[in-house]
Amino acid sequence: MARKGRRATNEERLTAIRMHEQRIPAVRIAEILGVSRASVFEWIAKYREGGLAAISTKIASGRPTALDDGEMIRLHAMINGKDPRARGFGMALWSRPLIRDMIKRAFGKSVSLITTGRILGKLGMSPQRPLYRAWKQDPARVEKWKLEEYPAIRARAAAVGGVVLFADEASVRTDYHAGTTWAPAGCTPVVTGPAVRHAVKMVSAVGTRGECSFEVHEGSMNADRFTEFLGKLLHDFDKPIFLVVDGSSVHKAGKVKEFVAGTDGRLEMFFLPPYSPELNPGEWVSKNARHDKIARGRADEPRRAESSRGRSAGTAEAVPGYCS
Repeated sequence: MARKGRRATNEERLTAIRMHEQRIPAVRIAEILGVSRASVFEWIAKYREGGLAAISTKIASGRPTALDDGEMIRLHAMINGKDPRARGFGMALWSRPLIRDMIKRAFGKSVSLITTGRILGKLGMSPQRPLYRAWKQDPARVEKWKLEEYPAIRARAAAVGGVVLFADEASVRTDYHAGTTWAPAGCTPVVTGPAVRHAVKMVSAVGTRGECSFEVHEGSMNADRFTEFLGKLLHDFDKPIFLVVDGSSVHKAGKVKEFVAGTDGRLEMFFLPPYSPELNPGEWVSKNARHDKIARGRADEPRRAESSRGRSAGTAEAVPGYCS
């Protein structure tokens, strides 16, 4: 079992066995993985007795695969969290054909795509949509923010009875769409919308306890609009505000700095690591408004009465010439 009472993951068990095969002492394995030494000794004993099926929470006994236990462990280490391009492949995403080629290259065994999928399933893996990160992101800087900088901000806010807010800007276009709608199989529905594109801008600030303030506006965000929004935040909250923002030039403008300095400590600003939008909960506000709400509706514009006769606004229509 892992420390602090949590259950060890399948990946931790497989990694422990792989490190044991590399002759790393069990005590050292426990320190690296953050699990108890008793757990590591137990996994090793079970592996010696029953193989991977005895220690893995995913691998089931039964029909054997083309790879033995040692090869399964090595394959897991090759692809788990690794970039295929580092292995000489021209793509950044692991697919069954790529992994089939990896098995051929590493172990000299030819397997089918179905067998490849079965192997991946036994390793506890499934096809998933990846999260993309900018290559310019500094992982060390992000880790420092998570472990040192943000906890310090949160502690200061708690000490003075303040609130931590995350601000973000977003633009919503009337022609943006997402989601699905029910229709006869093979007949792609059409939802009519405006011919002219419009955009509405939004700025918001959300807190760690559900606080939310937002404002919609036209035109691009600039220092003047942002300072106006900051003034409204000070009106909405009667406690010190610790505002976390990204490194946009608007947020670092001289006028914004002057405004913050003139709040007598009621407002402080902190900056996220560069190229790290995933650290900003404010991104979920724009996602909810743009993708979950607005994109599933549609913007209407006036139409002539004769063109809309017999139709109801917002109905999906079959593609002429294809479905009836």
